[in-house]
Amino acid sequence: MRTILKIVLPLIVSVALVSLFFAAYQVRTEKRLLRNDLSHRAEILGESLQESVEPLLERGQEKSLQRLVDRFGQREHLKGAAVYGNSGSPLAITSGLAPTFRVRSTAAARAEKEDTGIGEFLSADQTPLLNPEEQVPLHIYALPLHRDGEVVGALALFHDTSYIEKQVSRTMRDALLNAFVQTILITGLALVLVQWTFTGPLTKTATWLRTLRTGQGHSVTTLPKGEILDQLHHEVRHLANDLSTARAVAEEEARLRDSNSSTWTAERLRVSVRNKLRDTPLFLVSNREPYMHVFNEKDKSINMLVPASGVVTALEPLLLACNGTWIANGSGNADREVVDADDHLRVPPERPSYTLRRVWLSDEEDKGYYEGFSNEGLWPLSHIAHTRPIFRPDDWLQYQKINRRFADVVLQEMEGTESPILLAQDYHFALLPRMVKEARPDARVAIFWHIPWPNAEVFGICPWQRELVDGLLGADLIGFHIQSHCNNFLETVDRALEALTEWDRFAVNRQGHITRVRPYPISVAFPENGQATHGSRNSGEERAALCAEMHVEASLLGVGVDRVDYTKGILERFRALERFFELNPAYHQRFTFVQIGAPSRTDIERYKNFLDEVSAEAERINARFETARWKPIVFRKKHHSHEEISRFYRASSFCTGTSLHDGMNLVAKEYVASRDDERGTLILSTFAGAAHELSDALLVNPYYIAQLADSILRALEMEEEEQVRRMQRMRRTVREHNIYRWAANLLSDLTEIRVEPAERLEASQAT
Repeated sequence: MRTILKIVLPLIVSVALVSLFFAAYQVRTEKRLLRNDLSHRAEILGESLQESVEPLLERGQEKSLQRLVDRFGQREHLKGAAVYGNSGSPLAITSGLAPTFRVRSTAAARAEKEDTGIGEFLSADQTPLLNPEEQVPLHIYALPLHRDGEVVGALALFHDTSYIEKQVSRTMRDALLNAFVQTILITGLALVLVQWTFTGPLTKTATWLRTLRTGQGHSVTTLPKGEILDQLHHEVRHLANDLSTARAVAEEEARLRDSNSSTWTAERLRVSVRNKLRDTPLFLVSNREPYMHVFNEKDKSINMLVPASGVVTALEPLLLACNGTWIANGSGNADREVVDADDHLRVPPERPSYTLRRVWLSDEEDKGYYEGFSNEGLWPLSHIAHTRPIFRPDDWLQYQKINRRFADVVLQEMEGTESPILLAQDYHFALLPRMVKEARPDARVAIFWHIPWPNAEVFGICPWQRELVDGLLGADLIGFHIQSHCNNFLETVDRALEALTEWDRFAVNRQGHITRVRPYPISVAFPENGQATHGSRNSGEERAALCAEMHVEASLLGVGVDRVDYTKGILERFRALERFFELNPAYHQRFTFVQIGAPSRTDIERYKNFLDEVSAEAERINARFETARWKPIVFRKKHHSHEEISRFYRASSFCTGTSLHDGMNLVAKEYVASRDDERGTLILSTFAGAAHELSDALLVNPYYIAQLADSILRALEMEEEEQVRRMQRMRRTVREHNIYRWAANLLSDLTEIRVEPAERLEASQAT
């Protein structure tokens, strides 16, 4: 019984308090409403009487004033009225009012002084009448009276408010009665439910658990059959075994999937990495960090951001699976505030599973290494986009310096680790593989080059091509997106260095060290198991919503999603749209193209100028064709979240990926992955790596404006059946070759490479 009371008493008290609170609130509300209603009626009546009294005052007709107030005194709840002169004595007063009110009331004095209506409530002991036994609470409402614009007196109305007190008393009685009844009913019901549903079964279950914990037996007869907690008994008895079995089944299933061609998932990648690495640590180095910290400008708090990056999506499962270390440039303005003394931070924040090591760069170093050599030199050189690469000796010195700094940090993190594995990412670290390999020959080193590799003649433009190629050949494995990039790299090696190029197995032997060169087409995470890529709207509803938000009337949309970069073919795309609208006037005011353009590297002059060029071109074309409620091109030059972009993917009739040169172009794969309705058309450049996999896209030469304009027309007029066939095949490709498969293949090939243990290498070098 004590247990029941402990459970039920707080409920009784809570219900009683809540009921009393609402009863008090109801009474207070009722009183306020009744008083407000009386005040409002008194105000209306007073203003009406004021209009009649003031003309009589001007004519000095006091007898008429008396008849008027007597007539008004006959209204409901109105005890009477009085007209006071300047002296405060009444000029006319309803008979029956107490002598007290033959002297001007406080409300009347205030009304005359402030020249405005004044109302006040008086209790019974403040309202003496002719007969003290008839004292009642009153409401007095007073108004000033005017003659020739001057205040010459006051009008007062006296209402009996005793009916309000009676109504409030009735309301209070009913509310308290309801509160009492509710408390009794809820308490009784709670007692029954607690006893029947919880107390009895819980007591018996606790007894059984105690015997089980102490090893006295496993009998289940102590739990009565049919009780609501019968299932708890069963689950508790088998909980440990079930959890163990579930883990074993999940891992076995993942291992089985690992041995065939089923779809790769983050979980499958995790199991695969664990099986391949076992206890071998994994180190990853990239310029971009997976988490960055920035100050909130409003309150100076620190916010954590996850940079939008397919590379982060692909590589983080590797680190999560093996408790690895990610080494990256600390680019957030609050990054230093959250690391420890060794510049380490455990991430992800919700469940720390691997280490982020941040490396610090000054503005001068970042300008030379990143903006200068990497993005004004190697980027335009590799993309062959007819923007002249700029190679400055000072930038090259910074590039070497930062590669050395990152290499030193990598080696520091590897200290004490036997046979570590390193994955370096992209063109920012071409020198790093050699630097690490020379210091740690026992390490397995791979680098993935995320941009194209041009032919040997073009790459020869770089004054330091030999150093870059030699640095890359320090790796055991070099990955590119497509085979032609591998071919170009091997041809560059033939031209630049003295090395044995083994074309039959795509490897380079330089001074006894073998570097394998392989294509690994990067991809995106394909939504599986019912993961939604959009809201509840269908494509038509989404299109209508987006058009309304953009203040454009159009029944068809196309979309392009790019960084504002001169390699993305945005100007050529706009000119093709101009050509399309010239040849197809029927699509005026029907079709709008939305270019989502995230500003990029705006500290670099070429990028800043290019953003201005794109904006000017969009404005020029719009000025030629637009109407008051429609424009052919909507240029959204700002960063968009993945959710925002998905809405445009879903609503568009086609998506363009018309890069002048691109390593892969993940936008094309994102668009395909998002179209679970199996509609829409992809227009894709033949110079993008994705064209080798997505052959069901409309493949175009982005420099050929007429062809691109024709492809836009074809995409808009393509039959639904053909759209479905093409999209189904492309979605199958992206699903089977997703980002997790890319990461698994790259790591699998790297872990199969044999390297000599450090002790044996040191011994052989000593002899």
